[in-house]
Amino acid sequence: MFNYIKVNLRYPEKAKQAKIQGTVFVTFLVKADGRLNNIKLLQGIGYGCDEEAIRLVQTMPNWKPAKDKGENVDIQMNLPIKFKLNN
Repeated sequence: MFNYIKVNLRYPEKAKQAKIQGTVFVTFLVKADGRLNNIKLLQGIGYGCDEEAIRLVQTMPNWKPAKDKGENVDIQMNLPIKFKLNN
């Protein structure tokens, strides 16, 4: 997952110009079949970073589902996505 984020994150030009850095928090549901649903912003930093974090999660491949007593189950996840400029 972290490699996927590193490779696919597109730093918004508006955020680059304004030198915006920080962490965007996204919440979503990992369904019992591994699909990601109900992707929402928990806390953003603006300047296009919020939309980019949501886009990134929407384009992620399916996850391995959580298990409870050997059965696949839905689980709510919160994911921090860091935006940091290289100086």
